Amino acid sequence: MIVLTGLLYSCSGNISDYADESREPQIEPDYSDITIPPNIAPLNFMINEIAEKYKVHFYSLAGEGIIVTSTDKKIKIPAGKWGKILALCKGGDLFIDIYVKQEGGWKKFETIINQVANEPIDSYLVYRIFDQGFEAWNKMGIYQRCLENFEEYPIMINDMSEGNCMNCHSFNKNNSNTMLFHMREKMAGTVIYKNGNITKVNTKTDQTISPGIFPAWHPDGRYIAFSLNHNPVIFNAIHNKLRETVDTLSDLILYDTETNIIYNYPEIASKDKFETFPSWSPDGNYLYFCSANALPFSKFKEICYDLLRIAFNPDNRQFGTVDTVVSASSNGLSTSFPRISPDGKYLLFCLLSYGNFSIWNSDSDLYIKDLETGEIFMPGINSNQSESYHTWSSDGRWIVFSSKRLDGFGTLPYFTYFDQNGTAHKPFLLPQKNPEFYNTFLKSYNVPELVTSKVLLTPRDFSEIIKSEPINASFENNK
Repeated sequence: MIVLTGLLYSCSGNISDYADESREPQIEPDYSDITIPPNIAPLNFMINEIAEKYKVHFYSLAGEGIIVTSTDKKIKIPAGKWGKILALCKGGDLFIDIYVKQEGGWKKFETIINQVANEPIDSYLVYRIFDQGFEAWNKMGIYQRCLENFEEYPIMINDMSEGNCMNCHSFNKNNSNTMLFHMREKMAGTVIYKNGNITKVNTKTDQTISPGIFPAWHPDGRYIAFSLNHNPVIFNAIHNKLRETVDTLSDLILYDTETNIIYNYPEIASKDKFETFPSWSPDGNYLYFCSANALPFSKFKEICYDLLRIAFNPDNRQFGTVDTVVSASSNGLSTSFPRISPDGKYLLFCLLSYGNFSIWNSDSDLYIKDLETGEIFMPGINSNQSESYHTWSSDGRWIVFSSKRLDGFGTLPYFTYFDQNGTAHKPFLLPQKNPEFYNTFLKSYNVPELVTSKVLLTPRDFSEIIKSEPINASFENNK
């Protein structure tokens, strides 16, 4: 491949003798008609058009831009020049002209117009990578990727922990200095990083049904709400699914990181309900969660979760009354993964036909509730495959979510711009240095979390604590 990496220059350096092709070109990934951050890494792509030579012109409204040429369909944009063109287009449009040289000469496709937002995206994305399908794991790890370039760093890999499972990493308010993740099987325990200290805690007590599973940091950083779940995996050939994850028992608890005490509350741990997927409001005054009537395992296709919230007073650590936020079960539907925007105005959640493990349900879509007007709507960012785990950026202008839309099998991270009018723009796939990356990538990205800065920890930093015995949490019943 040949790349022109000279200084920015005007469109006078472009091709003048060409025939117009009255359609947009086929490019992969689809980086057309999208809104992108002004600090995103180069959106390298493939041009899926048969030709001898390819030329792409990226330019601003003023005409300044860069040209990339290629003989193998791969368009790799020089990082430095890309940063300059994004700065020129910030708050406006980025124009992309694509030319291909075929037997009859050069052809020019319709111009692709992308918008460059004023608001940058949080600099890092943290995710777990494991094998697709996941009947059993082999190698897995929690990684962080700088979204401003292509640098990826491991935070924890199971090569350091005798090949165990690790999952459910979580951050407090997009802050890389307050996090946790779970170690399963060998070396089990919840690893908590807070105030510069790393601890390993056993959140399973004689009075609880399991260790803490799905976490949610209270905004003040002291408390963590956990779900406790017995959710066995079944392989559901009858319903044409690779697998199902079903609650058979499920409660919520509150863990105090300062006292190492687990608190149980009847309001969020009812014997006749499955409570799971906790999530705090930004002010910390409400705990949102999913709740379903407890049905036997044989009726798992009838288990539908409503989305509830309960008032919380952090001063006395007491919960109030429960309110229904989304009554999905009345329509024969189910919710999962409630997430509140940082300004407290919007609730983003998954809606699916039953159950709550949306990653395995191809009919799972993202929905939004306007918490000021009560309106519930489906944004135009869904596909005919599963949309699942999602998080907001620290300023609420960007959303990252998991989707299987590329092939129906692997889960990959997509980003969407969420503007001040409450509109989610067309999503785009995490860019990679190699434009062909996703054609050969046979793993899944899981639990994408946006953080504002790099996690200053490596597997070596965790190596000693993960091999130690965990500190046992104590239990207190609040009846």
